[in-house]
Amino acid sequence: MSNSIPEITLNDGLTVPVIGLGTYKLKGNEGASAIQNALEIGYRLLDSAYNYENEGTVGEAIRRSSVPRSDLRITSKLPGRYQEYDKAVTAIQESLYRANLDYYDLYLIHWPNPKQDQYVEAWQALIDAKKWGLIRSIGVCNFLPEHLERLEKETGVLPSMNQIELHPFFNQAEQRKYHEEKNVATQSWSPFTRGFKDLQIETLQTIAEHHNKTIPQVVLRWHYQLGAISIPKSESPKRQLENISIFDFSLDETEMEMISQLSLPDGRIANQDPAVYEEF
Repeated sequence: MSNSIPEITLNDGLTVPVIGLGTYKLKGNEGASAIQNALEIGYRLLDSAYNYENEGTVGEAIRRSSVPRSDLRITSKLPGRYQEYDKAVTAIQESLYRANLDYYDLYLIHWPNPKQDQYVEAWQALIDAKKWGLIRSIGVCNFLPEHLERLEKETGVLPSMNQIELHPFFNQAEQRKYHEEKNVATQSWSPFTRGFKDLQIETLQTIAEHHNKTIPQVVLRWHYQLGAISIPKSESPKRQLENISIFDFSLDETEMEMISQLSLPDGRIANQDPAVYEEF
């Protein structure tokens, strides 16, 4: 693994970098080139999903890269329409075929879709796929504590990771505390909220100027010091490098609290409450 990005160890022993590359909307040749560049400059964690329709692009970037496959941590996700056990197994296999990979390092259930009440059998499919060597580590996205508790109660297996919406305007303090108690890693999707423009506020600007850093770097440092794994998306080589150049400064307790206090009760980007929201 690259020495430039620190790693954490998940509850099943897999090590993962604390920053990865989000690949949503990175497709085709341009997407493969952007992902390859990220790998060449030090990224080792790539986040994809069946529903992103770019697992093939991720696989192509891996083949173009000079980085050994064993050094990489590649993630994909199971869509809601395939949560029935047999469909889930087939979808996992299809994900591997699309990327031309022998295994995924991480495979996650994308949303619990609780009204469908199939996420437990989907979880059992991931458990079995891990036993078969198709996946090294299994996790979930957007699962509330009640969903995680049910997985543990009915299968005896807790996820290694829960990827959740987490940004300065929705800091997920209670969910992160629950993860810590259960030894489930927190991963942040949309770590910059809707985009850089929404971060142009005085609090973040003041902190960034104090450290001679950009606002996105300050926000990613905040994620890191919270103990969360962030997966910022960028196809710009300059921005990709900037996003992993956050380990030469620290935020003090006051600055961390200033950023955390930006959180709003209704801070979700698109009102995607996992208790009711469903994605197929």
